[in-house]
Amino acid sequence: MKFTTLLMASLIALLFSNCTSNKFIVCGHRGAMGYATENTLASIEKAIELKADMLEIDVFKIKTGEMVVFHDDDLDRITNAKGKIEEYTFDELRKVLVAGKHQIPTLQEVIETIDKKVVLNIELKGTNTATDTYRIIEEYKKKGWRNKDFFISSFRVGELQKMRSLSTEIAIGLLTYKDPIETIIKTAKELKAQAINPYYKTLTAENVAVMKANDFKIYPWTVNETVDIKNLQGLKVSGIITDYPDRIIR
Repeated sequence: MKFTTLLMASLIALLFSNCTSNKFIVCGHRGAMGYATENTLASIEKAIELKADMLEIDVFKIKTGEMVVFHDDDLDRITNAKGKIEEYTFDELRKVLVAGKHQIPTLQEVIETIDKKVVLNIELKGTNTATDTYRIIEEYKKKGWRNKDFFISSFRVGELQKMRSLSTEIAIGLLTYKDPIETIIKTAKELKAQAINPYYKTLTAENVAVMKANDFKIYPWTVNETVDIKNLQGLKVSGIITDYPDRIIR
């Protein structure tokens, strides 16, 4: 009953809204990890080559304070090292090879590689990542970057709360998995988020309508198959996070 009431209110709000459709956003997942090793500079460069509008990366804060770009909380899966990434020093991490040949980049190295060609979607993957991510963004704003060149996302509500306390302007996307739509909307509103980034298999015409009616952009993850891409475009989501940016026809 609660969901039905929310849905009806949302459909009415959507019907009478004056919203205009914006550009469909193609977001490369961990760069373009379908073609190059995830979260490496090579993957970032490939996504830019494939004309992605946005690139998603993951960040951790390591033992010596640097912000580095990596997905897993341990190194075992795709490097020649083992153990928790947060327990490594910068010098130690520089000796680690990803897929036998890549260094784990710093957040600053990724920003420099992007050079304002696309929006950078920084997922706050680890703990205590919001403050230093904000600090680095502020450093680059002094060099001509703007808040709209960045987008912050996370499953970690506490990190997003911290980011929002530091900046009322930077765009935030709440990552969700199988959370109830009522919880998603409530949390996203509390964060003053601009977007909701849901697991694509959880999306229906009904919950998409609820998100839209509450003025949230919708960027589902991680959508790679053509049939799923077409289905989501049919639902009029705002964009798609994908390993293969070239598979999406705008």
